[in-house]
Amino acid sequence: MKKDEVPQDESNLASANIREVYYAVDEDGNYTTALSTGWEAKKIALDKSMDALEEWIEDAKEKIKAGEASPILYFMYLNKMDVPVLSGYTGYWIWRVKRHLKMKHFRNLSPKILQKYADAFEISVEELVHFKP
Repeated sequence: MKKDEVPQDESNLASANIREVYYAVDEDGNYTTALSTGWEAKKIALDKSMDALEEWIEDAKEKIKAGEASPILYFMYLNKMDVPVLSGYTGYWIWRVKRHLKMKHFRNLSPKILQKYADAFEISVEELVHFKP
């Protein structure tokens, strides 16, 4: 693609002043770099994933209210994480993180474990333990 044809479609990335580097051909036929604020296909995919994430966050709130899930689930989604990512941040095995997502196990977590989760979410232990959706 030519340098002047690099897409500049507005997206969530553009609103955050993030630009991506693309390789393009300049007037002389040489490869060069060009900045882009995004392109339509990527915008659609990003918008859909953000919509899905918002649904997961709302679903997590409902599960917490019903006593089916721990606040870890809400903060995990709020921070755009999934179980493997959260496992990496905390150092806990995936099966342990999944277990901690259940309210009956969350109630018995030690302060040390709660602190690791709070650190991963960049909140206090108090915010985590006393979260009310």
